[in-house]
Amino acid sequence: MRFLERFAEPTYALFRAVTGLLFMFHGLQKTFGVLNGFQPPVGSQLWIGGVIELVCGALIAAGLATRAAAFLASGTMAVAYVQFHWKLQLGAELLPGVNKGEPALMYAFAFLYVACKGGGPYAVDALLGRPAPAAERASGPQRLSA
Repeated sequence: MRFLERFAEPTYALFRAVTGLLFMFHGLQKTFGVLNGFQPPVGSQLWIGGVIELVCGALIAAGLATRAAAFLASGTMAVAYVQFHWKLQLGAELLPGVNKGEPALMYAFAFLYVACKGGGPYAVDALLGRPAPAAERASGPQRLSA
């Protein structure tokens, strides 16, 4: 199915934008109580997490400062999974399906991927002419050999 390779970058841009927008919406809910009526106290850990989700989600969706925003978002979701879902419990509580941590875990790994890949050619960073990492400029994208 090599014919799909030509769609890799546009599909990645869509993945990055949709994931960023969904994350941003979670931040709107936590920070301003949008569509849920609950607004945590300003300055609380939950509120700070909401601000991170809102700002990083918008940056990731636009592809602006993508690597830094995605790295922060990934770490935030890793902390959320461990602290609020897994809670370092053994047994069934370790499983994301039981502790309801699937979204946090998926966001953590999705944003880790985005942090490693960067914004791509369909990002604001690319429009601003921000250079690709040195390894990509020198020899093209790096691939792991099997």
